[in-house]
Amino acid sequence: MSEDLVDQALKIIADFKGVRPDRPFFGYMPFGATHAPHQAPAAYMEKYRGKFDEGWDVVRERWFKKQIATGVIPPDTELSPRNPGVQPWNELSENERRLAARLQEAFAAFLDHTDDQIGRLVEGLRKLGQLDNTILVVHADNGASQEGGPFGVMHEMKFFNAIFETPDQAIANIDTIGGPNSHTNYPWGWAQVGNTPYRWYKQNTHEGGVHVPMVMHWPNGIAKEQRGTKRDQFVFVADIVPTVYDILGVTPPTVRKGLEQMPVTGHSFKSFLNDASAPATNTIQYFENGGSLAIVAGEWKAVLKHTAGQPYANEKWELFHIAKDRSETNDLAEKDPAKLDEMVAHWWEQAEIHGVLPLDDRGVELFGARYRKNSPHPEDRRYVYRPPMSPMPSQASGGLGGRNVDVIATVTYKKGDEGVLYATGSQNSGVSFFVQNDRLVLDYNAFGDHAIIESSSVIPDGDHEFRVKLRRGDGMAGNLEIEIDGVSAGSVQVPLYMRMISSLGPSVGYDHGSAVSTRYAAPYEYTGDLHEIVLESSRAKPDVASAEAKAEMNRQ
Repeated sequence: MSEDLVDQALKIIADFKGVRPDRPFFGYMPFGATHAPHQAPAAYMEKYRGKFDEGWDVVRERWFKKQIATGVIPPDTELSPRNPGVQPWNELSENERRLAARLQEAFAAFLDHTDDQIGRLVEGLRKLGQLDNTILVVHADNGASQEGGPFGVMHEMKFFNAIFETPDQAIANIDTIGGPNSHTNYPWGWAQVGNTPYRWYKQNTHEGGVHVPMVMHWPNGIAKEQRGTKRDQFVFVADIVPTVYDILGVTPPTVRKGLEQMPVTGHSFKSFLNDASAPATNTIQYFENGGSLAIVAGEWKAVLKHTAGQPYANEKWELFHIAKDRSETNDLAEKDPAKLDEMVAHWWEQAEIHGVLPLDDRGVELFGARYRKNSPHPEDRRYVYRPPMSPMPSQASGGLGGRNVDVIATVTYKKGDEGVLYATGSQNSGVSFFVQNDRLVLDYNAFGDHAIIESSSVIPDGDHEFRVKLRRGDGMAGNLEIEIDGVSAGSVQVPLYMRMISSLGPSVGYDHGSAVSTRYAAPYEYTGDLHEIVLESSRAKPDVASAEAKAEMNRQ
């Protein structure tokens, strides 16, 4: 996908500048990398084979020393201690070390491949004659992920289905890591390495969750002697837009098309692009994520790591003088309670100004599907899709996991028609409903275990209603059935009825990703006349709603 994003971006820019060379362009390229799953071409995987066998303790120390040597962090920065749950590398078993090292290799290969794609974008802009006058900003969205747990995961969707593989079990499939049949995420130990020298991870408001690198490239606007230099002033993501406006001389309108506009937040940092000694322009910044809180004001930071459902009154704010303690290792809350009170007051003030209140640490209710009017999820849980349609995101479409669902295809059929009617997921896990050899087929792919139903009789010519009935049973089991015009054409019981199926959403009339079923090559577009697909869904049970919310949070 990273390669295709760059290909399409360069094509769009070339088209636009070819037709209107007098107009500027704006491009936004949100790479999926390096979000899980960590996958990379085989040559990139091979490049990193064995590179992390020394383990996360040795690598973290090396990276920390390099950060100091290259001026990324001040020389007096302390390396924060291990996060809770991160074991010393030499205390892991052999299988735990082998699995963890390979998972980190996949992450590194993925990152390297992405870096090459950014290089392709830069070279493409150069060839188009647009590089020198383009403001190019590259940054990460958050700190390294903690969703891989203490040992890492081979397939995140298995995790959300409460299927937990131990390293001794997962090691049998170690050679699939990084390839198309893997859906991996690395363990806490490597995530903490990625956040060196900071504490905690993505989702937290400590530096390990919110402090990320940013690179800005603009040859026509940044003086030659300043290119390649570093800046240490505080910058928040909301400062990028006002900086670009400042550079371009744009004043955002207060009213547009008769509608009052919300003010643009953030502060331009144009002043220190060519003056490293210029003061920071953003001197107070709040953070809130999943109920965890933080405030940076000048040289100080206060932070609270929240546990969902716990009263804030029972949780402890920490106080750090980050101008001297970049890695948040010396909590001054007890030594300077007056400063802490001042910082906490700043947080509440900023939260009020920016609409953060009331605090809300819910998960299922916020990130799960909400059935209501004027949304992708209708109140009656009846979804109607008519082709042709583009592939849909899983969070904006009807779910098949963990609940009772009917998938109904209305078609006009003639002998020889074939192809996918409805498919969701990928070759790793998914559900595909298709016609092949004049028979109706369902392939229920539960992490490589394919339960297949093929109609016992051929489909006659004419108008038909094809139906898949997915029914959740006791425990982890379920029952699958296909019908043609209300008559059962086959059924099967499955030992694993998936609660969460895939991070890849559905497509109507074809299979847009890697093929869910081994019985065809994607996209295997339906050749007949497919009128519509209808999904009729029951309410999800609490464990499904919780799994969906966790998976959705993990996509952020």
